[in-house]
Amino acid sequence: MAFELPQLPYAQDALEPHVSAKTLSFHHGKHHQAYVSKTNELIAGTDLEGKSVEDVIAAARQAGNKGLFNQSAQIWNHTFFWNSMAPNAGGQPNGAVADAISQAFGSYDDFAAKFKASAVGNFGSGWTWLVKGAGGLEIVNTDDADTPLVMDGKTPLLTVDVWEHAYYLDYQNRRPDFVQAFLDHLVNWDFVNKNLAGA
Repeated sequence: MAFELPQLPYAQDALEPHVSAKTLSFHHGKHHQAYVSKTNELIAGTDLEGKSVEDVIAAARQAGNKGLFNQSAQIWNHTFFWNSMAPNAGGQPNGAVADAISQAFGSYDDFAAKFKASAVGNFGSGWTWLVKGAGGLEIVNTDDADTPLVMDGKTPLLTVDVWEHAYYLDYQNRRPDFVQAFLDHLVNWDFVNKNLAGA
């Protein structure tokens, strides 16, 4: 069965004014759809057809198939990103992740400053992640389509997309403003807590 573009977990205009409906229509409807279509094209007629996207990512990485890895990892990364956001969210965390953040970074404010610095300083196109590692929570950057799914011992909890197409229509070249809006208004801490509980 071919991969399909997952539905957004909220209405296309639900994240306004921080992420516009126009941005989501392009980012989700065009960019994410393109990764789905290309992955389907690349696995058609192979033994990967019908496998999960995680299995396709793992197989592509093991085989050194960079083209398939990039396309399939971007399906997964984007789906995770949509769920990392929610309307009327962001700000101080709640639940178990609040304690884990304080333990790892000292305070939420210290975490937010470090996360923003990592995202703003993530050169070129890529992703900034909060992950659970062996020693607790960590902030990691990945380039292009790379994902913590392929990092041993790292469980992704939260991500922000810092490819320009994620924010350019709303923020032009002002990546710091986009990342600040993400932290202040968009982070879905319920999703982060769910990922932490399963880690």
